[in-house]
Amino acid sequence: MAVPRHKHTRAKVGKSRMHKYIKGISLNVCPKCKKPILSHTVCKNCGHYKGVEAVNVLANLTKKDKKVREQEIKEASKA
Repeated sequence: MAVPRHKHTRAKVGKSRMHKYIKGISLNVCPKCKKPILSHTVCKNCGHYKGVEAVNVLANLTKKDKKVREQEIKEASKA
């Protein structure tokens, strides 16, 4: 029968058991476009943070994608 050669410290045991306490990510809703985002981050869909446009997301899109994105934002703001 196998016998452990050395004692496992509390830290070593705790590190191996850490996976039991990992929780999932909690997402918030963007107030502008109603998409799920991480808290305290800029929305990747509309580029707003705390009601102010932080990043111009529409600048790097093609003309067709701009129209689609603008329509999504308008529909979300109406609802």
